[in-house]
This record gives sequence, structure tokens and C-alpha cells, in this order.
Amino acid sequence: MVNIAFTIAGSEASGGAGAQTDIKTFHELGTFGVIALTCIVSFDPKNDWGHRFVPVDAQVIRDQIEAATSVHDIDTVKIGMLGTPATIAAVADELGKREWRHIVVDPVLICKGQEPGAALDTDNALKEQILPKATVLTPNVFEASTLSGVEVTDLDSLKEAAKRIHELGVPYVVAKGGAVLPGDEAIDVLYDGKEFTEFRAPKVGERYVSGAGCTLAAAITAELAKGADVKDAVRVAKAFVTQAIEHRVTPHTPFDEVYQGGFDASLA
Repeated sequence: MVNIAFTIAGSEASGGAGAQTDIKTFHELGTFGVIALTCIVSFDPKNDWGHRFVPVDAQVIRDQIEAATSVHDIDTVKIGMLGTPATIAAVADELGKREWRHIVVDPVLICKGQEPGAALDTDNALKEQILPKATVLTPNVFEASTLSGVEVTDLDSLKEAAKRIHELGVPYVVAKGGAVLPGDEAIDVLYDGKEFTEFRAPKVGERYVSGAGCTLAAAITAELAKGADVKDAVRVAKAFVTQAIEHRVTPHTPFDEVYQGGFDASLA
């Protein structure tokens, strides 16, 4: 039997993030990837590589989710970039129509390519309608700070942010320190309401690598789809994203992009 991993996310044309990254991660980890696209994002080389953002019609998103869940028996889904309140409302409604074993939410805040007011409306809708459905949430430092009200500057504050987000009703919080926090290690923490588990790896440079967050959440999703518990899923995902950063692609942009190929599971 092939396990099914589902992502509801945006398309990112360069291949370094979004649904493209999710499907490559799913495949590399031995799951069958299924996608519902929420938006089309493309970098603008004429405007400092800013984002050009086009939402998919809400009914088309509903149709994709209906099709995917009718064709396959799906109980594990990753939620990536949604982008507009209308999209969030449609996805939240469709999620509520079905039973899910795990909903992994990568809480993309401040949608690039939108005006600040629209971005704030989107963020508020995400917090109100999607976060309560999450079984696993994977915020980065900025997202953890925003959602918790804690300014994350070090490992202790990252843990406090994870704890406060858990108190909002999220069973498992994977707060990503990544390359942002001080020190020689990239540290992520899992909080399950009782204890913290730290996942550490040597930093691979100090520069942001596009797609790392998408890859981590997608890897967690793939492992959960295969039946792993959350802690083991995060452990494998941490090893997977570390190798994807080590093998990264260097394009024409000011930032590198993750590459998921050649994962060595023995290092997980």
C-alpha cells in the first residue's frame, strides 16, 4: 500500500518553495503526493525578486479538495500558503467536512504581494479559522513571535512562544529557530503540552534558504501519513531539511533554494 500525503498550498514557479517543494518532499519520503493549489506565486526579476501573487478562485479550490479526497483515502494534510480571506474560508469549510488524523499547518503570515491591510485581514482569518483545526503547527521565529506575543530572540523565548501557542489549542507546536537564533546550531523545538523536545543540527551558513520551512512541514506530513508519531516525524523531517539545505541550489536570486534529492535516511 502506498501512503497518501496531501498538500493545500500555493504554486511557486521557481520550484524552490510551495506545492512544488511539497510534492518533491512527499515523493522522496515514499508517499504519493496530492495537491490542491490555492494561488500562483512567481518572483518578479524586474522588481527585486518580489512576489507576483494571483489567487485561485475559491470554488476551484473547493473542487480540487473534493476531487482529491474522493479519488483517494486521505487523512493527513499539510496547509501551506492560502493568501486571501476567501481562500481561507473555503479551505476551513472543506476541512470541516471530513475527518482528519493530522492537519499540519505551516502558518504563512504576511502574504508577500498583498497590500498591508489585506495581509493583516488574511493573517487574522488564518488565526481564527485554520489554527483551531491544526494538530501540528510549524511556525518560524517571526510567526511564533506574532502568534504568541513573545519576542523570540533565543532558545528560551522560542520555547515560551511554543508553549503559548499550544495554549491557543494546538496540540503539537514545532517552533523553528533555524539559522535565525544565535549560536552554531539550528535548533527547533517540539512542545506537546507536557515536555519540550529539541532537534539540533549544525548551521549550514547564516543565510535564509528558500523552501526550508515548506520542506520541514511537508516532511512531517509525509512521515505522519506513513504512520509515524509526531516526535519521530519531526526527527526525520529535521534530518531531511538539513540535508536539503546542504544540497541547496544556487540560482540567480539573492537567496538559495533547498534541494530534496538524495536523502540519506540513515542520518535521521
